[in-house]
Amino acid sequence: MSSPVVLRRFQSLGEDNKAFESDYLDIDGSHRRNTYTVNGKPSSKSEKNGEILTQKKEENIRIGFFELFRFASYYEITLMVCGGTCALLHGVAQPAILLVFGLLADTFIAYDIELQELKDQEKICNHNTSVITWVNGSEYHNQKNEIVQCGVLDIEHEMSMFAYYYIAIGLSVFLLGYCQICFWVTAAARQVQKIRKAYFKQIMRMEIGWFDCNSAGELNTRMSDDINKINDAIADQVGIFIQRFTTFISGFLLGFVSGWKLTLVIIAVSPLIGLGAALMALSVSKLTGLGLKAYAKAGAVADEVLSSIRTVAAFNGEKKEVERYDKNLVFAQRWGVRKGMIVGFFTGYMWMIIFFCYALAFWYGSQLVIEQNEYTPGGLLQVFLGVLVAAMNLGQASPCLETFASGRGAATSIFETIDREPEIDCMSEEGYKLNKIKGDIEFHNVTFNYPSRPEVKILDRLSMVIKASETTAFVGPSGSGKSTAVQLIQRFYDPKQGMVTLDGHDIRSLNIQWLRSLIGIVEQEPVLFATTIEENIRYGCDNLTKDQIIKAAKEANAYNFIMDLPQKFDTLVGEGGGQMSGGQKQRIAIARALVRNPKILLLDMATSALDNESEAVVQNALDKVRLGRTTISIAHRLSTVRNADVIIGFEHGRAVEQGKHAELLKRKGVYFTLVTLQNQGDKALNEKARQMAGNGPTEEPKIEKQQSFRRGSYQASLRSSIRQRSRSQMSNLLSDLSTTGDVASTARCSSGFPGGEEKTFSIQNEEQKRNWINVICLFFAIVGMVSFLTQFLQCYFFAKSGEKLTRRLRRLGFQAMLGQEIAWFDDHKNSPGTLTTRLATDASQVQGATGSQIGMIVNSLTNIGVSLIIAFYFSWKLTLVILCFLPFLALSGALQARMLTGFANQDKQALEVAGQISSEALSNIRTIAGLAKEKMFVQLYQAQLEAPYRAAIKKANVYGLCFGFAQSIIFLANAASYRFGGYLVVAESLHFSIVFRVISAIVTSGTALGRASSYTPDYAKAKIAAARFFQLVDRVPKINIYSDEGEKWNNFKGEIDFINCKFTYPSRPDFQVLNGLSISVTPGQTLAFVGSSGCGKSTSVQLLERFYDPNEGKVLIDGHSTETVNAAFLRSKIGIVSQEPVLFDCSIAENIKYGDNRRQVSMNDVIAAAKKAQLHDFVMSLPKEYDTDVGAQGSQLSRGQKQRIAIARAIVRDPKILLLDEATSALDTESEKIVQAALDEARRGRTCIVIAHRLSTIQNSDIIAVMSRGFIIEQGTHEELMALKGAYYKLVTTGAPIS
Repeated sequence: MSSPVVLRRFQSLGEDNKAFESDYLDIDGSHRRNTYTVNGKPSSKSEKNGEILTQKKEENIRIGFFELFRFASYYEITLMVCGGTCALLHGVAQPAILLVFGLLADTFIAYDIELQELKDQEKICNHNTSVITWVNGSEYHNQKNEIVQCGVLDIEHEMSMFAYYYIAIGLSVFLLGYCQICFWVTAAARQVQKIRKAYFKQIMRMEIGWFDCNSAGELNTRMSDDINKINDAIADQVGIFIQRFTTFISGFLLGFVSGWKLTLVIIAVSPLIGLGAALMALSVSKLTGLGLKAYAKAGAVADEVLSSIRTVAAFNGEKKEVERYDKNLVFAQRWGVRKGMIVGFFTGYMWMIIFFCYALAFWYGSQLVIEQNEYTPGGLLQVFLGVLVAAMNLGQASPCLETFASGRGAATSIFETIDREPEIDCMSEEGYKLNKIKGDIEFHNVTFNYPSRPEVKILDRLSMVIKASETTAFVGPSGSGKSTAVQLIQRFYDPKQGMVTLDGHDIRSLNIQWLRSLIGIVEQEPVLFATTIEENIRYGCDNLTKDQIIKAAKEANAYNFIMDLPQKFDTLVGEGGGQMSGGQKQRIAIARALVRNPKILLLDMATSALDNESEAVVQNALDKVRLGRTTISIAHRLSTVRNADVIIGFEHGRAVEQGKHAELLKRKGVYFTLVTLQNQGDKALNEKARQMAGNGPTEEPKIEKQQSFRRGSYQASLRSSIRQRSRSQMSNLLSDLSTTGDVASTARCSSGFPGGEEKTFSIQNEEQKRNWINVICLFFAIVGMVSFLTQFLQCYFFAKSGEKLTRRLRRLGFQAMLGQEIAWFDDHKNSPGTLTTRLATDASQVQGATGSQIGMIVNSLTNIGVSLIIAFYFSWKLTLVILCFLPFLALSGALQARMLTGFANQDKQALEVAGQISSEALSNIRTIAGLAKEKMFVQLYQAQLEAPYRAAIKKANVYGLCFGFAQSIIFLANAASYRFGGYLVVAESLHFSIVFRVISAIVTSGTALGRASSYTPDYAKAKIAAARFFQLVDRVPKINIYSDEGEKWNNFKGEIDFINCKFTYPSRPDFQVLNGLSISVTPGQTLAFVGSSGCGKSTSVQLLERFYDPNEGKVLIDGHSTETVNAAFLRSKIGIVSQEPVLFDCSIAENIKYGDNRRQVSMNDVIAAAKKAQLHDFVMSLPKEYDTDVGAQGSQLSRGQKQRIAIARAIVRDPKILLLDEATSALDTESEKIVQAALDEARRGRTCIVIAHRLSTIQNSDIIAVMSRGFIIEQGTHEELMALKGAYYKLVTTGAPIS
């Protein structure tokens, strides 16, 4: 426990509840930490926390490389140490080969000199003394006055010995390569699993205020993309970096041992290379961070839009959303291109310095061999090639540095979140659990504002008492602080001043999980999870029996409709409960609250979504369960609060009055005003209801589907266009780069051919020898300059092409998703979380095989081509022998690709399921917090990480074997080559320099092939990602929103005919929702649908919007079938206001402008619409007025405020047909009256379809249609239906079911 927990008791002094005496019970008697005084000034702990957070922000912490391994256990450290040791030994292999190579070169040179000398007929080899003598027996001395040895060398035997050395080193490399990769990848997989678990767990611990400032979409993107970048930075790349860096060090050591003078000359240039590498790493790290930030924002947009697809489709917002998404991608593209330029510049600079260094080294080294006689030619080659290999490996290690920098950039935000201490820790075990609970709740001078909008005061010195076992009702206008007070009781937030107490104890001193377990909450917009009805009810309480679930369902009046479903309690409710109607969702939520057997029951507009019939029954159930519990009820329908023990009236964040119904009416305050307004509207109906009574048999409503909005694919022409554009872009670049990037690689491979240098030292003429040396040095200098230019151009062009391609892919993918029909989104495989994850990962994986990677591959392929030409030109026999080994190299690359393709598939699927869980959890965090189910979601998420982890371990072994094989095959090829080369030198008098040239050429090509095959993992991932991507782009939606085909006409009147419509939702084909719906509406008429929840009212509206097409029958608009009308044209004529309006995370003005996406909506239009929706005055009272941000899903506003923005949005559209789906249900009486008047005004001259459970809102409609079981049982005006004395009459007078 980090700090003592202090329990507080309060005793009120005087009646006004504004003065308190407090006792602090300090648990460990040390300090009074974690305490809050009555006026709300926080104590030491929170002050310190605040300071630390501020300091952290100021420092803008960067993560050090070794901090990436903070989650490593001893086992992982052991694996990494073993892997590192293997990489270290592997790195020594190349310099070790150079020792062998130096001896081999000296052997060949000695043999060649002997052959050249003995060509002179005057010289012979004296086998007794093993020196060359003149024919006459006198001793022979060369130009340097030295004797020349002969007859010592059996060249074939010598070559056999060298071959054995090569084989031994090759086998060691195989073993070391396998262990190096396998250990690092395994250790990384284990650590990444821990990071994912820790990150998700930490997010689930955060207080709700933190989620107000961080969008769920952004967090999801970080969970997939950023953690993958950390994985790349701590896996095989570290082993490869250690291997290359060791080769760099041991190459220089070999140089010092074999010849320190020459090595010092070369090392003098090294700081220039180091400086370039350091500057590059710094720049890349910074630019990667900026790029990630832009992608995270784009991810947040995608998540928001995909979660609200129905709203986007209804308002033709697809193209606008694609533009909004693309705006963020533009920034990411810019940072990517800049990163490419910087990488290109510094890589080119480093290669230039390296080649200049070679020129200097070869010139100076030759002086040491020829003039000062300090080195043998083999010794010079050892030093020169040792340093060359060292420098090459330093250059090859730089891509690893780029990966490390990306990993560090990505880890910054991940680790900062993991390290952040939540202000309210919902998983904390600290705090008291009281033995006895009465249920008295008091607010003491509570002042509060939301963290994301600190300038707007929501509660202002609120003081009130809620007595145990009583029902207290909160009433008041929208935005007066009712729901906020309820959230403080749940401890979603802590008050800025004052305190909330339970039985006299400050709730901040109580255990938070225990506190929330006492509370049952039913909200107006209940959140259900994408599982079965039974599992949703189980979320309320662990260890439930089936009987308890059935009992709760019966109490909530949900049992009958559940038993009517084919799968009963095992029916899936869909994403966010989308397969259920509003009333059905509400009753499942009530059952979920009831199984908790809560001490405190919070009913936040709990029955607002129900029709009269269901409301009456559920209200009775709630009345029963309220007994003996502290109940707080928020409602705008005053009939539901009339029987409360205490009614508290809210205004401007204060409790301005409290008392019983009768007392408050006498007082003539806030409550009196609300009651008066509501009674006027209900008067006529209430009078009839009092006069008559009648009951009918109960019939349970059917399921009606109201999914959350999502998106889909694009037309068929898209695929060809993207391929053509990508192809043209790539072909332009390839033509540039085949002449730029690959001159450098050709130069490099030719500069690596030591045949030329060796031949130099067997030339006997001193003048000729010096000239040849100068030519080679000049060649190196030219290659250096060409290298700089080509590297820069290569990196810049490929970065630009890669970034453009990624942006286009993301944009097209998003556009394709938004173009799909709504039914596509009903499939659980296309949930918003999954689609957002796919957008983020697929595009970045395709980029992994394009962009700079293509440059590397083209480099390698050119390298191979030039090498083979050189080899065949000099000796076809030797070339063919060596080429026998190339199929093995190709095989290892292909095997690697095949294995990794399989693994990438498994990884993808497993992580997608985890992505769904995290997306659902983050989107519905308030519900999860209210149910205290954070730990359960953490466990669910962690369980889904097991499969990708096991796949990664399997992958480590296969990847290791392929890597070891690819690395070792070159050494075995060398062994065979030199042995056969020795044979050719003797048997066919092939010059030894040609043997070197051919072998160097082929080995260079082999290395290039190996390098090309090292991109197979990226290629494997990209191949799958691209296949899935094109599958999405190729999919032709059943209802194509982007198509210009379909009927359009000018004089759109708004006449609607449903002709014998039958319909089932594609995701639940066994359940008929509409059973032959037939009804007509003439232009300008208002049609009201009435009926139980789930009878098909909202479904008929969705057919009209053409979210779906009917299975049988037709929907006609002005005589045109909706199936032949252009979908975008049809939706542009329809305005919709739904019961749970979806707002986007932007300003109020932008949300209203969203109503008409075909034109630029002026601010005057926005204000006019806001005035009509009774919104203008409220907006002008906000500090930023129309620029006020509404928060994610409108979370910063009350429901009534959201509803009015939605109405203004529909008015701006100026639609011919207006659809009002429970449009005023979320409003308080006062607002409803005004908004109803505004809607009546808006309906004038328009065809209007109204769905409402409150019959007072529809009695003036031209046609009232009563629906049951998916068809219309009676229709007519209010008066006609009342005279019929049928179903409608029963419904109005008694709330009886419609039979």
